[in-house]
Amino acid sequence: MKPPAPCALALSDLKQNERAVIRQCTADGLLKQKLLSMGFIPGAEVRMIRNAPLRDPIEIGIHNYLVTLRRSEAQMIRVQAP
Repeated sequence: MKPPAPCALALSDLKQNERAVIRQCTADGLLKQKLLSMGFIPGAEVRMIRNAPLRDPIEIGIHNYLVTLRRSEAQMIRVQAP
């Protein structure tokens, strides 16, 4: 696992309707393959849509579609405000 990029937030730390650009995915193995195949690649723009009532899972807008991720999965995606 690579260390997170400096000055980058976790995707799970974004506030509702906040946008950011993916800088790094720190997941390993099958989870990393799953996230990359869903479009969570460096340079992709994401937008936090909403949190579930208990704050897990979260809904993310990426590449003109919506994806729901567990908060633990979103913590492995490092983003930076554009």
